[in-house]
Amino acid sequence: MTEPTPAPVTACLVIIGNEILSGRTQDINLNYLAKGLNEVGVQMREARVIPDVPETIVATVNEVRAKYDYVFTTGGIGPTHDDITAECIAAAFGVKLILHPEAKRRLEAHYLTRGIELNEARLRMAHVPEGATLIDNPVSTAPGFRIGNVHVMAGVPKIMQAMFDGIRHGLKGGAKMLSRSVTCGLAEGTVARDLGLIQADYPAVEIGSYPFWTGGGGFGVSLVLRSADPAALEHASEAVIAMIRGFGGEPVEREPETKA
Repeated sequence: MTEPTPAPVTACLVIIGNEILSGRTQDINLNYLAKGLNEVGVQMREARVIPDVPETIVATVNEVRAKYDYVFTTGGIGPTHDDITAECIAAAFGVKLILHPEAKRRLEAHYLTRGIELNEARLRMAHVPEGATLIDNPVSTAPGFRIGNVHVMAGVPKIMQAMFDGIRHGLKGGAKMLSRSVTCGLAEGTVARDLGLIQADYPAVEIGSYPFWTGGGGFGVSLVLRSADPAALEHASEAVIAMIRGFGGEPVEREPETKA
C-alpha cells in the first residue's frame, strides 16, 4: 500500500524595509530562506516586501500568520529610529514590548568585551514582545525572536543566515518539493499548447516554462517541474520529454532534486 504524501507545511517571508523598495539594497535573503526551508520540508508560498510603516507591518503580519504555518520577517530590528519591527510585532499580537533580561545580558557582555558603551540606542535591540523567545545571533549578538508562528530575524544577510541556520532543524516540515528541469532548443510557442495539456493531466505537478535565447540567436526553453509526489513528477517528466521529441527537439534533463 502506497504511503500517503505528507500534508504540505507552508511559509511566508515578509521583507521589511524602505531600502529594499527604493532599490538601494538588493534582497538576497529570499533565495537562501526558500532553499533552506524546502530542505526541511517547508514550502515557501509567498513573499512580500513592505515599507517601514507601522500600520502596514501590523496588518501584513496578522494576515499572513493566520494563513501560513510559518512566517519569517527580515529587517528592522537594529538600533535606529526606523527599526520598528519589534514594536509592530508586539502590536500585531496585542502584547507589550518589554526589555528581555537575557537579551540585555548578552548585549552587555558583547559590548563590555569590546569596550563599547551599551547606550540607549543599542539597548533597543534587547526589546521584544512579551512572551517571545530569543533567536540566537552568533554573528553580532543582538538576537531575533519568535512569537507564535512568527520568526523575526535581521535583514543583514550574514546575520539572517546565521539566525536561520540555528532554527531551521527545529521546524516541523511536511512534504519536500522535488524538482526536475528539461531544456530543449524549441521555441516556447511551439510547446505551449501541449504543455498546457500535460499540466491539466498532472495537477499535482507545477510546470513552469522559461524561454531563453541560444548563442546562435535562436530560441530555447527550460521546463521546470516541481511536486511533492515523486511518482507524479516522474510521469509528468516523461510526458514532457515525449512531447519535446514529438516536436523534433532534443531534451536535456536534470535529475530530480530536493531543493527549490
